[in-house]
Amino acid sequence: MRFPAAALLLVASITLPPPWANAAEAAAVSPASRHEPDYSAWQKLLSRYLDTAAADGVHRFRYGAVTPGDKEALAACLAALQTTMVSALPSDAQRAFWINLYNAQTVSSVLRAYPIKSIRDIKTPGSNAQGPWDAKAMKVEGRDLSLNDIENGILRKQWHDNRIHFALNCASLGCPDLSPRAFTAANLEAQLRKGAREFLRSKRGAEFMEAQGNVSVTGPGLAVLRLSSIFEWYKEDFGKDDAEVLQTLGRLVEAGAGPGAGKRFREYKGKIEYQYDWSLNGG
Repeated sequence: MRFPAAALLLVASITLPPPWANAAEAAAVSPASRHEPDYSAWQKLLSRYLDTAAADGVHRFRYGAVTPGDKEALAACLAALQTTMVSALPSDAQRAFWINLYNAQTVSSVLRAYPIKSIRDIKTPGSNAQGPWDAKAMKVEGRDLSLNDIENGILRKQWHDNRIHFALNCASLGCPDLSPRAFTAANLEAQLRKGAREFLRSKRGAEFMEAQGNVSVTGPGLAVLRLSSIFEWYKEDFGKDDAEVLQTLGRLVEAGAGPGAGKRFREYKGKIEYQYDWSLNGG
């Protein structure tokens, strides 16, 4: 769930330390349990239903086309993933696991409620919050978990890598794209770099605007920079103030693209606005 910064601090403060952070317990697990989970079922669903060629550049999941059999396959995939002994996995494999579990659970949540116009239309029993993010819908190593627990209590809290925001998908047009490839320990770094770079080069992530009108520009005299609300909600993950955030965004754009690609972020001194489209990323 995308929260204002104050709410995020509250979520982090009440999250208990996860059992998979205990290295001593992980060392006692049999070597056979340390193998990375099989993500082939999740990959099949992505390959079958994720449209990466939409005219607007947004990856769209064809929720309405998912067959009953594939809904069962997703449920079986989620059940199998939750049997994983995550604490026994290497660090990169753990991160890949949590990203895949989060994204697969998000798709499952939408499918159960579909048709809907926005993921925020989903209601969680016992919660006044919009969306499925507080529902304790998963159990891993004996602990009931919500999507918020995975994002804020595990991924952000343990790894402190702001690129996680470009890997988790909240089924919305304003969100960074759902990756067409399941995350693995081997492709994690490349996917995190690519996700950050591509989002920041899209209008959903960052758009330089003229003072008057709705015209994108890349030259001097910029007056408005329209950023995704992700950089407002999670500002602390990118910098202590706007200047530091812009430096961070410049570095993220340059990763894999070469020096100079982030220059306009680093040199920008104008007004910043924020935007986010909660419409469902359906196709």
